[in-house]
Amino acid sequence: MTEALKLVNVSKHYKDFSLKQVNLSLPAGCIMGFIGENGAGKTTTIKLILDLIKRDEGRIFVLGKDNQKDLKSVKENIGVVMEDCFFPENHTASSVNKILRGIYGTWDVNRFNSYLRQFSIPADKQIKDYSKGMKMKLSIAAALSHDSKLLILDEATNGLDPVIRDEILDVFLEFIQDESHSIFISSHIISDLEKVCDYITFIHKGSIVFSESKDELLNLYGILKCSEKDFSRINPEAVIGYRKSQFGVEALVKKKLVRGNFVIDRTSIEEIMLFYTNRSKEKQLEVRH
Repeated sequence: MTEALKLVNVSKHYKDFSLKQVNLSLPAGCIMGFIGENGAGKTTTIKLILDLIKRDEGRIFVLGKDNQKDLKSVKENIGVVMEDCFFPENHTASSVNKILRGIYGTWDVNRFNSYLRQFSIPADKQIKDYSKGMKMKLSIAAALSHDSKLLILDEATNGLDPVIRDEILDVFLEFIQDESHSIFISSHIISDLEKVCDYITFIHKGSIVFSESKDELLNLYGILKCSEKDFSRINPEAVIGYRKSQFGVEALVKKKLVRGNFVIDRTSIEEIMLFYTNRSKEKQLEVRH
C-alpha cells in the first residue's frame, strides 16, 4: 500500500453548499496539511473520510480500504483528534485508559501512561478541570496509544499556545519516523503546517484549488513587488493574485513565467492561500459590476 488516504471525485451536496469532485492522495509516511477558510469544506471532507456522513459521489480509500465497506477492519489503525475533546467531563485520564483498553485490541497501557508523563497530564484529575491544551494533549495521547497508522486531525492545535503547539508538532514528526505512519491535518494555523507538512491541499468553496508537495509550491510561487507601470508588463498568466497600494503592486506569481529583471521574494503557504482567495473575491466583484 502506497497511499494512506485517497479521495476520488468525491462530492456531497447540501441545500446551500456543495463539496465538488474532491481528489487528493496522501502517500504513506507523509503529512498532508488541509487548508481553507471557514466554510470551505474541510470538516465536511473529514466527516466523509470517517463515514460520519454519506458521500453522494466518488470513492474514498482509507489505508487501502473502501471507507463505506471496510472501515471497521482498519479502525484499530486510525487515530482521530477533533477540535473538541469528546471524553466525558467527569472522567479522568486513568478511567479513559481503562475504557479504551476495552475498545481497542491493540491498546498499549504503557504507551498511554508514557504520553501522560510526557505531556504532564494528571492521571486522576477530572477532565472538566483540564485546560484546553491539556484536553487536546489527552486526545492526542489516546490517538497514539493503539496501533495507529493514520492520524486524522481536525483543528487539533487550534487555540493552543505556541509552546504546546510546538510540543505537539514534535510528537507528530516523531510519529511519522515510521514510514508506515501518515497524518492528515486540518488547521487554520498555516505556519504550523508549513513546519511539518510534506503536502498541502487547499480547498476553497467546496473545490480543491491545489494538492501539491509543499516544497514544489514554495518553489513554484513567489512575491513580486513593483510599480503599477512595471506590473502592466507582467505576463497575465504568471499572476495568481495581486493587491495595490500607494507604494505600488504586490503580486503572487509563478516565477518561471515572469520575464525581465524583477526581484521575486520567497512566499509562504499562507500568502499563497490568501492571494488565491482574494483572486476569487476579485472575480466575484467583476461579475457583480
